[in-house]
Amino acid sequence: MSKMTYLTMALLILFAMMVLSGCVWGFSKQSPNDYADATPIFDAKTTLKGDYLSEGIIYDYTGKVVSTFKARMSGDFDESGGKLREHFIYASGREDHREWTLKFNGDGTFTATAPDLVGEGVGVQSGNTLQMKYKLKLNEDAGGHVLTVTDWMYLTDEGTIINRSQMKKFGVKVAELVAVFKHRKINENSVFNTSNLEAAE
Repeated sequence: MSKMTYLTMALLILFAMMVLSGCVWGFSKQSPNDYADATPIFDAKTTLKGDYLSEGIIYDYTGKVVSTFKARMSGDFDESGGKLREHFIYASGREDHREWTLKFNGDGTFTATAPDLVGEGVGVQSGNTLQMKYKLKLNEDAGGHVLTVTDWMYLTDEGTIINRSQMKKFGVKVAELVAVFKHRKINENSVFNTSNLEAAE
């Protein structure tokens, strides 16, 4: 075989190993059962209720930071489910809004829908974590691709939520997001005041 053939084979093997490592040992392979005994307990109907402010970072598939954002998350729930509204402002100035509808099943699992989801998302609450998996359709100006997303939220002793999400296409990671959410009473002078959020609905 030629040197070019050997090089091509070596690159293919390296790529396959990278994909395999992401599939077998990657972050999305952790299980809700891994955190069943961890505290404080993440109970979506109370933990996600009220107003949170957030800051976050988005990485591309190489691990390079490609964007930062700030966000507001506002939840209103009862025993059966409720709404979770999100308002994002990115470093570029672009804004996004999403309204989730969550339905609790009574056994720690739930379903979730939103206008930019394909089908339903499914979630599990376990210990101090919440995991959710869903398919997200990007805006047309972002390519209109459908990505498979795995979200993990971890509740700390101080009530802070740490969120890590991975986005994949054809099983290969294309982006990752890390954000920190803290409970805040929204100031009326804030860019995230309630009237702004309601006007976007």
